[in-house]
Amino acid sequence: MSTPSLAGGMGAFSGFTRLCKGLAVVLIGGHIVVQFLPVTVTYLALIPARTIPFVWNLVTSGYIEQSVFGVVVSTLGLLFIGKLLEPVWGSREFLKFIFVVNFLTSICIFITAIALYYITRKETYLYMPLSGFHGVLSGFLVGIKQMIPDQELPLIKMKAKWLPSLSLLVSIAISFWTAESATYLPILIFGTYMSWIYLRYWQRKPETKLKGDPSEDFAFSSFFPEFLRSVIDPVASIFHRMLCGRSDASNESQGYTVGGTTLPGSDPIEASRRRERGARALEERLAAERLGAAKSTEELERDATENV
Repeated sequence: MSTPSLAGGMGAFSGFTRLCKGLAVVLIGGHIVVQFLPVTVTYLALIPARTIPFVWNLVTSGYIEQSVFGVVVSTLGLLFIGKLLEPVWGSREFLKFIFVVNFLTSICIFITAIALYYITRKETYLYMPLSGFHGVLSGFLVGIKQMIPDQELPLIKMKAKWLPSLSLLVSIAISFWTAESATYLPILIFGTYMSWIYLRYWQRKPETKLKGDPSEDFAFSSFFPEFLRSVIDPVASIFHRMLCGRSDASNESQGYTVGGTTLPGSDPIEASRRRERGARALEERLAAERLGAAKSTEELERDATENV
């Protein structure tokens, strides 16, 4: 099977899913609301000092973009990446991923802001309005890393598995020169980590009735260069046992292993099959887009010939 490409030519601007279009309308609508009614930011964005009693901002903040740049990037990212992930995951799982990652990211930011206030006694951490869809966008990159890790990106000649790491590295570098880094960097970091937690341990596989992706290619250390993994793995294993010990026991009781023998559908076979399904779905979609683009080109040439 040939490796699918992430470049889609003219067809890249078509084939957006209905769910992604609907979510794009929500993002654009939320941006318009906060522009014409700035007071709504107080109720919809995450302001740690006001999260209690306005607890709904743990959910709404992820869909409110306060800047034009933010809403453009989030909308385009949702449409283009969503049409790659949603056909493979399914609409229900895709929407569940967005909701869970957004909600957990908001909780982590809330806890971090409260902790920073008690450490520094700076009220800025309590009253800074935080919002944006970019936490979920960073999670989408983790999904691409899981689905097609060895796909080479056409422009920068880099494998897709490094997209989340590159995104965080660039964001951290930019943060040294921008005063607004506190409004977006924590969302990106927690969005990346929470999406990895979800895909690694919680995402259910209907075909196997198992949860998560236990493959070594998707371990936490895979986000780091090879020479750092010997340092990262021991630390990651500590948090793994603290946070996911019950999940491991559940997976083993459901059938990941029996007497030390790996069953079909588990690591690494299940991860390989999932990547193959993702690559196949992408290949079919991109083939249809190329065919549509070719037909459009032929029609344009035919019209030009007739006009001459």
